[in-house]
Amino acid sequence: MSMSLIMGILFTSMIAGLMACGSEENKKDGSQLSIDYEKYTLDNGLDVILHQDDSDPIVAVAVLVHVGSSRERPGLTGFAHFFEHMLFQRSENVPEGAFFKNINDLGGTFNGGTSNDFTVYYQVVPNNALERILWMEADRMGFFINSVTLKSLEEEKPVVKNEKRQNYDNRPYGHTSYVINKALYDESHPYNWEVIGELEDIQGATLDDVKEFYDKWYGPNNATLVITGDFKNGQAKEWVEKYFGEIPARGERNKIEPQPSSLKETKMFYHEDQFAKVPELRMVFPTVEQYHEDYWALNALGNIFSRGKRAPLYKVLVEERKLASNPYTFNRSQEIAGSFNIVVRANDGVDLNDVKEGIEEAMARFEKDGVDERDLNRIKAFQETSYYNGISSVLSKAFQLSQYNEFAGSPDFINEDIDRILAVTEEDIMSVYNRYIKDKPFVLTSFVPQGQVELAVADSDKAYVKIESEDEYVVPEFDDDVDNFERTASAIDRSVEPPLGDLPMITAPKPWSKELSNGMKVKGIYNDELPLVNFRMDIKGGVFLESENQKGLTDMLAELLQEGTANKTPEELQDALGELGSSVNIFASTNSLIVSGNALSRNFDATIALVEEMLLEPRFDEQEFERIKQKSINNVRQADANPNAIAGRIMNKALYGKAHARARYNTKEVLEEITLEDLKAFYNAHFSPSVTTFMVAGAVEDKQVMQALSGMKEKWESKDVEIPSYEPKGMDNQPVILFADVPNSSQSVIRLGNLTVAADDDDFYPLSIANYNLGSYAGAQLFQVLREEKGYTYGAYSSVSRNPTDLGSFMAFSSVQSKFTPESIELFHEIISQYGENYTQEDLDKAREATLRKEAREYETLGQKLGMLANMNTYNLPPNYVELDQKVLKNMTVEDSKAMVDQYMNVDNFVYVVVGDKATLLERIKDLNLAPVVEVDIYGNRLDEKVTMN
Repeated sequence: MSMSLIMGILFTSMIAGLMACGSEENKKDGSQLSIDYEKYTLDNGLDVILHQDDSDPIVAVAVLVHVGSSRERPGLTGFAHFFEHMLFQRSENVPEGAFFKNINDLGGTFNGGTSNDFTVYYQVVPNNALERILWMEADRMGFFINSVTLKSLEEEKPVVKNEKRQNYDNRPYGHTSYVINKALYDESHPYNWEVIGELEDIQGATLDDVKEFYDKWYGPNNATLVITGDFKNGQAKEWVEKYFGEIPARGERNKIEPQPSSLKETKMFYHEDQFAKVPELRMVFPTVEQYHEDYWALNALGNIFSRGKRAPLYKVLVEERKLASNPYTFNRSQEIAGSFNIVVRANDGVDLNDVKEGIEEAMARFEKDGVDERDLNRIKAFQETSYYNGISSVLSKAFQLSQYNEFAGSPDFINEDIDRILAVTEEDIMSVYNRYIKDKPFVLTSFVPQGQVELAVADSDKAYVKIESEDEYVVPEFDDDVDNFERTASAIDRSVEPPLGDLPMITAPKPWSKELSNGMKVKGIYNDELPLVNFRMDIKGGVFLESENQKGLTDMLAELLQEGTANKTPEELQDALGELGSSVNIFASTNSLIVSGNALSRNFDATIALVEEMLLEPRFDEQEFERIKQKSINNVRQADANPNAIAGRIMNKALYGKAHARARYNTKEVLEEITLEDLKAFYNAHFSPSVTTFMVAGAVEDKQVMQALSGMKEKWESKDVEIPSYEPKGMDNQPVILFADVPNSSQSVIRLGNLTVAADDDDFYPLSIANYNLGSYAGAQLFQVLREEKGYTYGAYSSVSRNPTDLGSFMAFSSVQSKFTPESIELFHEIISQYGENYTQEDLDKAREATLRKEAREYETLGQKLGMLANMNTYNLPPNYVELDQKVLKNMTVEDSKAMVDQYMNVDNFVYVVVGDKATLLERIKDLNLAPVVEVDIYGNRLDEKVTMN
């Protein structure tokens, strides 16, 4: 269950982090924001960092190993990422698949990720499982390599290939980083290859290769172990010493010196992208490594050049030339090199030569006008809010502690990091612009839809793109006994799994509930752990209120409401929120229009006043409306190339019927006909406090909340809003396979399922419990068979959805290697059809214990607390719904679970959706004779009413 893109979690927040020896304070001065921790180093060189937080009975354990793809060499690439996979399989004393199965059964969550410069493994579990997690982590750090056999090595190779197909080959613009890195860095540079590596290197890897790599980089002296949460300090230290202390140091803690790109001249490339529907241009300039003296100013430049209404790139490309709707720039500084990136996904049919010309105009304007002080102040104003958001969970604290320790030498570096951000001046930003961007060579890529090469920037060379072929490699059969290997000597008996402590006492938050005189409901949970507030408003209706020829209107309205007010231009509204360090986002769902916000508690009143102005005094800006319409059309074009989006459309239409609100989809033709007057009419007819609920979690009392909402109470008049209901009129419980063609696709998307129960049905919760061992986590049957045993996919799951206004669904799903599509469909059918028959008391006990245990981490963050309120509101649940569910869970029997499976997971009633390559798959799927096969287009419309079966 590895995720190489987890690095984004660590590096997207520039300043979220921790500082030593102090207390949390609500102050703007970065040097005064702090939180206690303790750091020490074992004799073997392992850095250990402990941070105690008893707010919730959970702990996070993170191990950051200072090895990524930059520690590889040509011919042996992809090893760091491959090891991330391998280290989840087994070790000498932790059995096969235990990481996938055991942690979820403990009520926890886990994952790992690899970047260019590090690998991280993490778990969040109830605090009674801390010793067991430390035992497992220590075993893969010091007692792993002997358990690697030729069989386990070969079986993991197809999984990595499936990951590449899913995340790179079968995705629009999936190969941009490959093209850019090859051009930006010399062949010998550690950033020349992608983290996933060259797959022929992985395919050719031998046992000796992987053992050498492990011994060199995975020693305790090249890692940081972080424990955060509710634990006893002395006991944790004893366990760390017991399980990690005897692991010998090996390899070396090797710091690589900075190696900036040696790009001497501009290089331009184009690629016809099979999955892209609109053209995209990227310009990438070499910069500097992380924490270089220019690092902070470059980050600020990335923000100021493109983000905000005054940003030169936005002004030129969006407002004036109307070439794109959301261009963005960012500086990406890593351990040994950096790059400044300009990304423009243009509007449909736009010539990228015009985009390049527009970028050059924006640069010239920036050189002339310089930095607006208001924008720099806005960046700095967000730092305090970002800091507190960055330490809002034990896991985020663990990430930040390990990151600063490994890459800056100490968690204390947060002091300097924040101070350096706040110290950036306008002159600093112009200086780095002149030093790294102005008149400097760059790498440019034009990724254009197939058959539209004329949109690429002139004089570009054709890019070389390596797409993983559908090779004939089959994992060979092995006779070796996977347990037949030499155990590493230890002073303790590591074969004995440590016992769990007592299950912690868990108390769900106690919400309060009130109502304004105009009918708006208000719900809240008070929590003053941090000086933050999260809030949300749900205005019921959403897509259900759209007419058939207005699909997409609610999305457009939600975005337009964020673009100024009657008294504030979009730019002025942006400044007003920026000065507070607050964020407000408005978006539409099928059933609601949702306002979501985050603010410092001292700025809550002022933020709500701005939200009131946005909702009750909308600007309805004509220019912004046209921009949003074009953006919506672009989104539709991109969804048309997304196999998962296509599968979702087809399934919704099949289950609910084409007239149902859930089955509607956006089209270019419909969006083009929507007018600003349509949005105004929708707003006037359907916005009412009578269908609105305001929810808040954080450091704000109910009295203050009600006072802050007094303006809405007085100014917002209630009206009757009738939300239509829809009866599902889809498939009539007859199995069918709907096939949509995506030519030459190397992966197939598979979905299968049926409608189940309404949100308030007594069967919903037991059904979700019954699904646990089938497909709700990586240790469940679907994942274990399709990925771990067969190697057909990167992951396979099943879920039970809950809809507030009509029936939900049971759905099993995966993205599989194309040539194994029929076999995967058969396996889905076989596993699910036998699931109820084979369901045991052990399955129920496992589901029951995991569900009860995971409640320990259900209410940790403000977002989770807000989610509890949203569940109550959306599904009309009582405040004690968690307790009621637990009573159901404790009384469930095996017969109850089997009844759920028989009634709602009956494969004879399933709709199957397959999105893949027709030329190689259609006839083979017909040959399965599982169900009639019907060809459909990417919108779910039947191509031929004749049902065919071989």
